[in-house]
Parts: sequence; C-alpha cells; structure tokens
Amino acid sequence: MKRLSIALLAAAGMTAALAQGYPNKPITVVVPFSAGGPTDRVARDLAEALRKQLNNVTIVIDNAAGAGSSIGTAKVARAAPDGYTLLLNHIAMGTMPALYKSLPFKVETDFDYLGIINDVPMTLIGRPTLEANNYSELATWINANKGKINLGNAGLGAASQLCGLLLDSALKANMTAVPYKGTAPAIADLMGGQIDLLCDQTTNTTGQIEGKKVKAYAVTTAKRLTTPQLKDLPTLQEVGVKGFEVTIWHGLYGPKGLPADVATKLNTALKAALKDPEFIKRQEGLGAVVATDNRQEPEGHKKFVAAEIAKWGPVIKAAGVSAD
Repeated sequence: MKRLSIALLAAAGMTAALAQGYPNKPITVVVPFSAGGPTDRVARDLAEALRKQLNNVTIVIDNAAGAGSSIGTAKVARAAPDGYTLLLNHIAMGTMPALYKSLPFKVETDFDYLGIINDVPMTLIGRPTLEANNYSELATWINANKGKINLGNAGLGAASQLCGLLLDSALKANMTAVPYKGTAPAIADLMGGQIDLLCDQTTNTTGQIEGKKVKAYAVTTAKRLTTPQLKDLPTLQEVGVKGFEVTIWHGLYGPKGLPADVATKLNTALKAALKDPEFIKRQEGLGAVVATDNRQEPEGHKKFVAAEIAKWGPVIKAAGVSAD
C-alpha cells in the first residue's frame, strides 16, 4: 500500500511538473477545413496572438479537411490529452450531431472546452455579372428565376451550406445547391460566373466585396455591421426576410482529459490573445467580432455549444439534410 501511495504521489508530481513546464515543444492546432478558408484565417491570426502568450512557442496549423470537419475533429478526439494537439472549429460543433447519425466522437463529452474566440457575420453575395445591383433588385430577380438559381456552398457541414439552407427555405426559391470542397473554389467560381449566389462568412468575403470582385447584397446579422467595407449593407431582416439571423462562431478545444494546469494555462493564454490589439484589428478587418462574454470561459463555452446543438438540430432535420 505504501509503495502504491508513493507511486501515485510520484505520478502526480510528474504531471504537475509537466504542466508547469508547458509548453516546451511545438503545439499543433488542427483546423478541420482547407487552407485559405475563413476558419483557417482565424486560426492563423489566433496562433500568432497565442504564441506571444505561450513562451513564443511554435504553433503549427494542421489543415485536416473533409467530411464536414468531422475528420479533423476526430483526429483531435484521438490525440493525447497533453495540450500539444488542439482543435479550432466553428459552428460545425453545433451541427455535426444532427448531420451525422454516427460520429467517432461525442461533441459534448470527448473534448475539453477552452473558450469561444469570435462571432462572424455572413454576407449574401452574387456573381459580378448578376444584373441585380441591390437587394430589392435581387429579390425581383430571384422571384423571376425560381428553380434556376445556383447557390454555392463550401461543402457538407460548412457555414455556407447552413446559411444557404435557411436562405432557400426563407425565400422559397427552390435554388440548386452546388457544393464545393472548401470556400476558396466556391468563391472562385462565383467570381467567374459559374454560380449565381453564395452566403459566406465575412472573414472570406470582405476582401472580395471591397475589391468589387463580387456583388454584395446583405448581411445575416440582426443589426447592420459597423466595419467600413460592410456598413452600407442592409440586414436580411431589414429587407423583409423576417427572423433571418445566422452568425458563425469559432472555439478552441483540446482532447478530453487535459491536465488541469495545462487547461488553465491555455484558457488564460486564449483570453489574453483575444485582447491583443493586433488580433482584434485583424478580426475587425475581416468583419469578425472578438468574443468578450462568459463564453471565453470553459463552462460558458460548453453551455453555449450545448445550446447550439439544441438550436440547429431541428433546423437540419426539417431540411432533410444528412451525411449518412
């Protein structure tokens, strides 16, 4: 019994020592989407801000895309819970349980929640050759072309797919959904005129809107945005699409079972990173709003995701969308 007690004390001491020295090697942040997409941009901006808070440790972004973000998410669920493999994912954490009948992980129990990072509005944009120049003209065009409109999205489980489902349902336009393997090819085809419309995150559309490479019609928030590039766009609710509001959020996670000291250090570093002026400036430039509420805390983050799962489950079920 004495030997067992000594062994347990030694193990506890070793864990504490490891946590105290954390991090002492590169950290990998898994992004379950393609490089260059909106979530990837958030991850790379956050990595730079986090690095400053974590002894200037190297932070590597691992783009493990596919299957509506479930591939990369599963990769983190299986990783050693030592704080060196983390996950940065978006609203997919709230929609995957409804999209997939079977997942190799449980969103609510197989991860340690480290905090919400930001909220990202979405924009309704169109190909540059579309004859409609404002939402009023777009509404007329949609009504005249029901059943003939191609609405792009970045693939199953992507924020753009979710926004597209709600938009088509609200407008009763019977649009044809055109899925892509990521946001970048969807944007490219929109600019090239191969598809008509796309509803995607400001993190990926603001530059294209500012450069007049696409036409912008509305934002998906309850109130107009204040960013210079988007402040003149009306909300969809404002132009008559009642009750339409979609905001995408990003959060940071670790595999379940992180040492308490490591989890605390990561949460503390995250909260400090979210106050980094350069990070805030970069996010604002993309139309994103950095989180400042209790969702920064692990418990607030976890409750929020549980509420999102409850919110989106019925919506996805009603739309008849499934990955299985």
